Amino acid sequence: MKYLFYLNKYFVKYKWLFLAGILFVIFQNYFRILQPRMIRHALDLVVENISLYRMYDGFEAQKELYAALAGILLFFGLTVLILAMVMGVFMYFMRQTIIVMSRLIEYDLRNEIFAHYEKLDLAFYKKNNTGDLMARITEDVSKVRMYLGPAIMYGINLVGLFAMVIYAMLSVSPELTFYALLPLPFLSISIYYVSNLINKKSTAIQGQLSLLNSVSQEVYSGIRVIKSYVQEVPMGRYFASESENYKGKTMELARVQALFHPLMLLLIGMSTIITIYVGGLQVIKGNITPGNIAEFVIYVNMLTWPVTAIGWVASIVQQAAASQKRINEFLETEPSIKNQENALNVQEFEGKISFHNVRFVYPDTGIKALNNISFDLKPGEKMAIIGRTGSGKTTIADLLVRMYDVSAGKILLDGQDIRSYSLASLRQRIGYVPQDGFLFSDTVETNLGFGTQEVDRAAVERHAKYAAVYQEIMGLSNGFETIVGERGVTLSGGQKQRISIARAFIKEPDIIIMDDCLSAVDATTEQTILGYLGTALAAKTAIIITHRIYALLQFDKIIVLDEGRIIEAGTHEELVRQKGFYFDMLEKQKSEVKEIKS
Repeated sequence: MKYLFYLNKYFVKYKWLFLAGILFVIFQNYFRILQPRMIRHALDLVVENISLYRMYDGFEAQKELYAALAGILLFFGLTVLILAMVMGVFMYFMRQTIIVMSRLIEYDLRNEIFAHYEKLDLAFYKKNNTGDLMARITEDVSKVRMYLGPAIMYGINLVGLFAMVIYAMLSVSPELTFYALLPLPFLSISIYYVSNLINKKSTAIQGQLSLLNSVSQEVYSGIRVIKSYVQEVPMGRYFASESENYKGKTMELARVQALFHPLMLLLIGMSTIITIYVGGLQVIKGNITPGNIAEFVIYVNMLTWPVTAIGWVASIVQQAAASQKRINEFLETEPSIKNQENALNVQEFEGKISFHNVRFVYPDTGIKALNNISFDLKPGEKMAIIGRTGSGKTTIADLLVRMYDVSAGKILLDGQDIRSYSLASLRQRIGYVPQDGFLFSDTVETNLGFGTQEVDRAAVERHAKYAAVYQEIMGLSNGFETIVGERGVTLSGGQKQRISIARAFIKEPDIIIMDDCLSAVDATTEQTILGYLGTALAAKTAIIITHRIYALLQFDKIIVLDEGRIIEAGTHEELVRQKGFYFDMLEKQKSEVKEIKS
């Protein structure tokens, strides 16, 4: 139960629903307990008067006695019916409070997990796959909801009914109560043993289910690669193998759970037999009446469902504990990137950027990405970062938007340590276009206006033109209202890149970072986008990360990275005169252009 203690805050939040549910449980059990008493009085009345009835055999008084007894029995019958109806009303309210409470907590818990997921940093997402994240917010939360609703409701009902029934039984005959409940200790021992088995098997099942979700998610996302390499059958076999593993684990759990019901019925049946036998001896001795035996049999059978439900409730609790343990693992994960105390909220940046001896090692892999990186950018300056794949270019962009924090050194923005700004204001004032431009399964307009508070169609169209994608959007089936599909699957690579660029432009940021986002566009489109950077955004600080050299945009500074170090720095003319890496790259690019033209 220690993992489920996390949910106590929700019980406090919905305490009035919870307390009302407990009261309704008590009331419905109280009216249930009264029914066997009515039946006992009715049976005793018949037994006591049956000899008298036979004495008047052949007399007119027998009919009058029969009518009187029938009237009294009808009264008892109606009383039992009314008690059952009242019990049903309270049972309805019991479900309307406790089950509704469980649904509200389920809603809150899912929102809490989702909000926490959004706070976690990139390192977390690199260590955990999407399928597992989805399983914890769906399957695991559903398991926990079963504990919050049915398990707690029937658990409270079980305790309340047990207390009332045993009190009623003891008030009649402590000796008969002892014998009737004699099988229960054996029941408790068996439940404890089987519950441990259920807990272990439930944990294994949830882990395997997460694996199945992960495999499915990767297959659906990478379906193009799978089809291109004709791997449908091997992937199908792999999924079938893991599904078989999941089936095996669930069958093992089903076998364990199958022990409960027959075991409960056996023990309750033994209690009934013992009750009739011992009760009969007590009647012969004159200690109890025949009606008490009937009352006890009803009490014992009244306990049949709650006692049988012990196994079911225990199974739900164990499964919920296993699921909540998995949920807690993520909820207890603290993001390494978060706001400092008294973080600064700014409305606008001047755009002065300084890197001072910045070093960075990826926390999830231990790869050293940057080593003693230092440079300064004045407001409005444009800088290009050039280098081979894996040289650390993208890492600089990630550090500027605080997807990671530096391992050593510091980054200053307008003279302040970048960590002193709030994450929201920092990222809101920086327009970042990553390499892998991600589009949501929504309209083109919604994707373009994603970073703004309200989507303005005029602004969307204007910035689509700046990103040289307006005409192509208008050529789509529904223009800006076209659904782009999951990850923008219906668009070309170049179109996705340019929509991502327009999405960054529409924020009208103070700093622009473009990470190799012009690789899939032609020269004319490139000229349009770079022209916008050089004119309308001339006063904005811009960093362009690329494998290519752009002659159309005059850079104030160019740095060349190799294995996380700056090996060359300067203007275009200075680097050409050095005839180093940059010069070789420029010559190679020129020769490639000549080959294409020829």
